Order: sequence, then C-alpha cells, then structure tokens
Amino acid sequence: MNVQPSASEPAAAAAAVAVPEAAPALDTAGRKDPGPGKGAALAPIVLVVAGGLSVQFGSAVAALLMPKAGALGVVTLRLAAAALVLLVVCRPKLRGHSRADWGTVVAFGVAMGGMNTLFYQALDRIPLGIAVTLEVLGPLALSVFASRRLINLVWAGLALVGVVLLGGGGFDRLDPVGAAYALGAGAMWAAYIVFSARTGRRFPQADGLALAMVVAAVLSLPLGIWESGAKLTVPSTLALGAAVAVLSSVLPYTLELMALRRLPASTFAVMMSLEPAIAATAGFLILNQALSTTDALAIALVIGASMGAVRSQTGARKKG
Repeated sequence: MNVQPSASEPAAAAAAVAVPEAAPALDTAGRKDPGPGKGAALAPIVLVVAGGLSVQFGSAVAALLMPKAGALGVVTLRLAAAALVLLVVCRPKLRGHSRADWGTVVAFGVAMGGMNTLFYQALDRIPLGIAVTLEVLGPLALSVFASRRLINLVWAGLALVGVVLLGGGGFDRLDPVGAAYALGAGAMWAAYIVFSARTGRRFPQADGLALAMVVAAVLSLPLGIWESGAKLTVPSTLALGAAVAVLSSVLPYTLELMALRRLPASTFAVMMSLEPAIAATAGFLILNQALSTTDALAIALVIGASMGAVRSQTGARKKG
C-alpha cells in the first residue's frame, strides 16, 4: 500500500534547517520525556549543540583529508564507514518489506549519496561556512513551499539578500562551480528530508536509515575508486575517514535522536538553523578560513530567514 504525504510531512519541512542527519529522527519528536528540573530541560539542548558541533567539525576534518583522498574518496570513506557501523548497531531486517518500502529507502539513499557528494565537491572549492549557508537554502525553500504562507516570502527574500551578499553581487569572488555544487547539495537535502520522513514511517527504529546508508555507500563506491583508487587503502587515510564518519554521521545521529525524544521538532529546527555559524567557526579554527564582515552579515541573514520560516510555520500549525 502506498503511503501518501501526511501531516508529518510539513513537520519535516519545518525542521528542514536542521542537519541532514537529524531528519530520520523526526518521527521520535512526539515522544516527550519531560524530566524534572532545569537540568533535564537543558540536556536535549546540549545534545543538539553537541551534534551540530560534531557535524561541522567533522566536515572540517574531511576538508583536511581531501588532499589525500580527494572529495569523492572522502565521501566514499564516510558513507562506507557509517554504513558498516549502522548495520552492526541496527541489524535491519531484509524480509517483510514491500516493493514500495524498498523504493522509498532506495530514493532516500540516492538523496543521501547525492547530498554528500555534491556538498564535498563544494567544500573542495569554497569555504565551509559559505558552503553550508548555500546548502541550507534547499531545506529553507522546502519549508517555505510547504507552509504556503505569504509571510514566508519575506524570509525567502531575506535569504536571497544573504546569498547576493555572499556572491559579492555576482558570485565573481566565489568559485561558481563550488557555489553550484552547494546549491545542488541543498536541493538534495530537501529531497533527503522528504524521503527520510517517508522512510521513518515505513521502517522501525533506524532500520531504514541503515539500509539507505548502504545504498548511498554502494553508489559512491565507484566514484571514490575512480578518483582515488589505492589511496583509499592507506591506513592513515582510512583512520581519518572513519573519524569523519563518526563525527559527521554516527555521533550526530545518536545525539540528535536522544534530543528529539525530549525536544519539539520546531525547537530543534530553530536551533539547527545556527548550523552555518557553527560551520564558519569550524572553518576558521581548523581550516583558517576567515570570513569578511560581508560574509558574516550574509550568513546572519540566512540564519535569520531560516529561524523566521520555522517559527512562522510552527505558529500557523498551532493556530490550525
């Protein structure tokens, strides 16, 4: 039986500004563990921040690995290592699923693989903070379209101003290919969110995520071998690739899943709209990628647009 888009689809779009890896956990947002005291209320926020730091600093480590393994090689190492870990931890069942179930999880895996491949191609050409800022426009567009509210056109316009500022009025100071890859990664991120929500409804726990990760890893493998070949088998490269997988995939999955059991998806999304700022910080500390005042203002505009879009959509759902 085909599963049609339901009320949880807009909820996924509302959290679209979150880190990609967090999307499969959205179905757990309704399980609230109130917990006593301020410490219990603060704990999920700490988990979300830790997950964001892990993702972006993992991306910075990936940038350091690119000269050794290439952008496609890094993608292969990250997805393959993450797939192995998730298969061992989740042990997903292969039987008892319909053709539609498999179609959904394959589409999820394709979106995941495309998102990672395009993002790392962008990261190889433009600064981390700018790459994440451009990438987040895809989920932001999904949130705006899903809400169908005029106020969100204001947030979209604000984000557009930020993008124009990043490009210096014409992207003449940015690598246009890198910027295009980042925007493409954003489009795949939006597709990831949609298929993540559908996969979460069809598969128990994180089984669908584990299977989709395998699909993404298999798709990336030929590209990684073609670009890097034997470089992927160098012990130091394998070790860094495993570190990227843990920092950018496994650890954030776990932290965000734990956080979403206690934190509303809307609050989670607003917090994760700070992702470009975290990425810019990681790029500065690890990669020495300093941002100009204009870049910082542009990133702030996109962050503000993301937060505004999520808050306005959440308010509309409460009134409805």
